[in-house]
Amino acid sequence: MTEALNELGTHIELKRTDCVLSWEIANDELTVTVSPSRLVTFVEFLKNDPACQFSSLVDITAVDYPSRQKRFDVVYHFLSMYQNHRIRLRIEVREDDMVPSIMPVHPAANWFEREIFDMFGILFSGHPDLRRILTDYGFRGHPLRKDFPTTGYTEVRYDEVQKRVVYEPVSLVQEYRQFDFMSPWEGAEYILPGDDKAKEEAKG
Repeated sequence: MTEALNELGTHIELKRTDCVLSWEIANDELTVTVSPSRLVTFVEFLKNDPACQFSSLVDITAVDYPSRQKRFDVVYHFLSMYQNHRIRLRIEVREDDMVPSIMPVHPAANWFEREIFDMFGILFSGHPDLRRILTDYGFRGHPLRKDFPTTGYTEVRYDEVQKRVVYEPVSLVQEYRQFDFMSPWEGAEYILPGDDKAKEEAKG
């Protein structure tokens, strides 16, 4: 498998020196890093080249590295059922960069790109309907960014008085932040059902 992936990586690099920045094999998987500006033509090459034939888009996701100048990795996974190969495609983008949509080559990218926009705030140029897909209307922020608070910014609840859903800023009482880090099974002063009977039997 590794030999075949080495041959594939070398073939791709030689054919598309204008796109490929680097490639490596790790855990029996081929990962190719390409220039974002050449993304669409490179994906088209992967789909149509006889030695590649990566005709199936499996997934698109992203990874957040807040301390990096190019904050995000956008990661694509493709499958070639003809050659029995998988490939991971990676691009690095800044927070304000626009990533070209690959929908002209793979229409299935539609909802994947919308999800990345929703969760990370990454914009895809050329996408025909780039709007949130998992969060609610008016949602603030992007939940999979590393700097997004675990509590979020807004609490959504149903108000019995107003008979409707209301949106309120998250307000945590101080008790919510207190943790004793005590396991109920080790050293904690808890009386479990049946403990009292055991003590009585021990006395008798």
